[in-house]
Amino acid sequence: MKCLLIASESAEVLFHWTDPEYQQHIQEQYGASQEEGQGLPAFEDSISTLFAPIIISCSTMVDRLGDSYTSFTTENNHIYVLHQFDECLYIAVNGDGEEGEDDLRRKTYVMKKMIEVLFGMVTLSSYLLRRELRPQDTDQRARLWKHLQSLLETYSHLRENDQSFLVEAVERLIHPTLCEQCIEFLERRLVQQLNSSVERAGEEVLHAFILVHTKLLAFYSSRNASTLSTSDLLTLIIMAQNMYPSDVDHDDPAPEDVESTSGSGPESFYTPEPSPTDRDSSSSEEKPVRGSTPVFEFVDPDIQMAEDSLQTLEVPPPDPSTPHRVFLEVSLKEGLYPMMPHSMYCLPLWPGITLVLLTKVPTSAVAMSVYKFLEAFAKLEKRLSEGQEGSAATRGQPTIHDVRSKLDKFIKALGPSEIQSAQLQNVWTEFKNRAFARGGPGFNRDLIPWCKNMKTQLCGIYRQCFLIESGPTDIPRRLSPGLQERAQTMVQEKLMDWKDFLLVKSKRNITMVSYLEDFPGLIHFICVDRSTGQMIAPSLSITERATSELGKGPVAQFIKRKVWDLVSTTRHYLQKGYSTVTLRDGDFYFCYFLWFENETGFKLEAGDIPVLPDDSAPIGMLAWDYYRKLLRYYSKNHQGEVVKCYELLTVHLGVIPTEIILQHCRQLASKLWEPSRNPLL
Repeated sequence: MKCLLIASESAEVLFHWTDPEYQQHIQEQYGASQEEGQGLPAFEDSISTLFAPIIISCSTMVDRLGDSYTSFTTENNHIYVLHQFDECLYIAVNGDGEEGEDDLRRKTYVMKKMIEVLFGMVTLSSYLLRRELRPQDTDQRARLWKHLQSLLETYSHLRENDQSFLVEAVERLIHPTLCEQCIEFLERRLVQQLNSSVERAGEEVLHAFILVHTKLLAFYSSRNASTLSTSDLLTLIIMAQNMYPSDVDHDDPAPEDVESTSGSGPESFYTPEPSPTDRDSSSSEEKPVRGSTPVFEFVDPDIQMAEDSLQTLEVPPPDPSTPHRVFLEVSLKEGLYPMMPHSMYCLPLWPGITLVLLTKVPTSAVAMSVYKFLEAFAKLEKRLSEGQEGSAATRGQPTIHDVRSKLDKFIKALGPSEIQSAQLQNVWTEFKNRAFARGGPGFNRDLIPWCKNMKTQLCGIYRQCFLIESGPTDIPRRLSPGLQERAQTMVQEKLMDWKDFLLVKSKRNITMVSYLEDFPGLIHFICVDRSTGQMIAPSLSITERATSELGKGPVAQFIKRKVWDLVSTTRHYLQKGYSTVTLRDGDFYFCYFLWFENETGFKLEAGDIPVLPDDSAPIGMLAWDYYRKLLRYYSKNHQGEVVKCYELLTVHLGVIPTEIILQHCRQLASKLWEPSRNPLL
């Protein structure tokens, strides 16, 4: 019984996702209230009617009290978590006891992150975002919502089954020789050839990486590229998994298959099915309930023929060579620029193995200019709202007069032909008349609506440049299909002899066997370098075909559940300001440590960690980079030093003495990041 809804202040549904159980619950509720002889209402109408009182009460409390509730539990034990992002209200619901408030809050923040990566700076304008999330065209809206629903389901599946998404850090495949060879191949052959080709249409490959399921085999960034943040990389992995889902039981070869397909015989390249169409995408409205009994119906042949002919009228699947536009954080010498446009090419090599290319859009300088102007108007609006007027409102760098000259040049460069450019010109002219003209109102509170209007118009220019698809007469600016195919073939040839090994290795990346001799009684551990956003942990494979050190079936499931619960518990204590947690749970002993080191590996003294309110953003790196904030907070007292942050979680058998367990933790922490043991290239 799960649901996530995004609504406007006027109770208009901007997006909804429900699992089959919750959908059935709503349909039964509103089906019972229908008068005899009437059909069931559309599902969107039903869910809108159900949530309208909650949305309206939230808006009323904000208007009259300046505050609102963040969560509540109903009599039937349904948990509701609410969060207002600008003018959009996110509501997450759970009615089966599988998710708590923290889980629901995390889901809303992750959904917001997904929308930011898909829509960029348009999310900074509530008016434009509402139009993007709820297009007028019904078919377009259905396609968009199904895509967002599918992304949310992919994230939920990964968080429930993948340790890297549990702790929100990237896991690399540990094979130093192969990793080094692949990085060198990406740098000296693949990216170099792509960027020197005339078929790249002005795009420049900035990042290239190879995924084996969700694990990173190799990652290369060109010299002039910004560092890709962990938050963005995790989001891109979700998107890649959503396009080409990993079916671990079927994608990975059995041990006997590895021997028979180790490179002998004629070469053959497997081409997987294209990305699921909207008809096939994982929509909660069409997905059957797991374990449900199939219903057999006899259909009239004429009716079936009519349905088949209707299906042929549906939109064909998208061209696989068409890139996805994504908006990612870029860090340059001049500063940090969030939501800069990139093109994402996701090229499947074999089931479970994918090549991802991120390219710089030729017109990305426009996005940087738009962000600078948006930042300037947001600062001005904030100062005017705080009561600062006149020169007090215009102080700081860049000055409003610098912005004036640069914006004049920017609008002139855009040209007057576009409707959006003309609208920006009109609003900017009115703003200048009010702010700069002699005898005009000047910089006072009356200028606040015009600041908002300027931000909307700038976001409109951004939308026009980077979100609206080019017309048929325009030359598509993307890597040509032939160039993409060559890139795909090059990497396939490089990894042909390794592919089966990689698929098996991704399931058993690190095993506990290699640690048991040094650490008897240790059952599991997760170590995370929060400075780089990377993790190391023994595999927790519990599929039917896989046998791990934890065994198969109930025992492995039990340990897995304990690990997931431990991460949730430690986050709760971290939120309260505790950096060390030790607790005994039945036959097990759990430990959690968070500590800081300098660049030489010397452990720094433990400092106070900020205590966060209960309704704060969830601790992690995907939805909100808590650890980046924590490092900045801690580094204030260590000026001039490079400070690194680490986390270690361990699970021991409860019979091991406490002093031995603590000794194990110290030794394990020092061993894990040794270059000779687990080099993370």
